[in-house]
Amino acid sequence: MINEREEAVSPVIGVILMVAITVILAAVIAAFVFGMTGSVQSTKNVAVTTSVNNDQEVVATLQGGADVASLKNLTMSINGVEEKDLNGTALHVGASMNSTSTVTAGSTHVVIVAKFNDGSSQVVIDKNY
Repeated sequence: MINEREEAVSPVIGVILMVAITVILAAVIAAFVFGMTGSVQSTKNVAVTTSVNNDQEVVATLQGGADVASLKNLTMSINGVEEKDLNGTALHVGASMNSTSTVTAGSTHVVIVAKFNDGSSQVVIDKNY
């Protein structure tokens, strides 16, 4: 009779897998408990369009969106210089604002930022003309 000794490998692998799962689960729970995930801001839904009129001015028009009611103001900047604000009673669907400077083809950068009643802000237009 031959004396055979079989040693099971599967219990060792099982223990290693259980330890690994426990460590991963502890890391995920710790990330949530200690705030390592950060705060996620929701994106607001506001539609604004821009065009260039016959006087070579940028015209921005508020088209609408689900979050128009919480909109505080719109600010237009051209080439990094703040140009116009649209706020208060003038802030309604269909409202528009014209830039004070004229558009130079190929070198005009328009940015429109929407600010909301909750203090958040969001870029709604970032366009080159």
